[in-house]
Amino acid sequence: MKDTILPALRLLAALTVLTGAVYPLLITAVARAVFPRQAAGSLVQNEGSSVGSELLAQKFGSPRYFQPRPSAADFATVPSGASNLGPTSAVLRTTAQDRAAAVRAACGLAGDTPVPGDLLCASGSGLDPHISPESARLQLDRVARTRGLTPEHRARLESLVTALTEPPQFGVLGEPRVNVLCLNLALDRL
Repeated sequence: MKDTILPALRLLAALTVLTGAVYPLLITAVARAVFPRQAAGSLVQNEGSSVGSELLAQKFGSPRYFQPRPSAADFATVPSGASNLGPTSAVLRTTAQDRAAAVRAACGLAGDTPVPGDLLCASGSGLDPHISPESARLQLDRVARTRGLTPEHRARLESLVTALTEPPQFGVLGEPRVNVLCLNLALDRL
């Protein structure tokens, strides 16, 4: 039995060091060398300080800003995740209807105006930093109104949404999208 346990413990210790320390440190070093910005969290800088990450949604409470997708975890990163409510859930249906009514009221839209689905339902992580270009355009009038923008500034705002619209990855994966943090920072610079 001693001939079996000691080699097994040595192998366990060796694999623990290899897979628990050496491999992660090696991969981290390679990532920092090859993709330094991404390995550091894809941080967004504004006037020399970090204001967030391109990869994580943030809550923008003011109507002066474009709003991100809803978050099932209220934008907290540790307990992030989906609500796990299915398509037949009455709670999900009621939540989506309430969110649609809130978006329509905030944007001054008629009660039957369609609201894009990404403004009604949280993403799987609850931290998706992107919205669809349609969702951004739906919020244009509210943002322009609350900021007191003139019609020519509103046109610049619409051009900003178009300029910051990212195409599907590799031209085929996903949908066009707009990063809300980047859009709001560009909005402040207008």
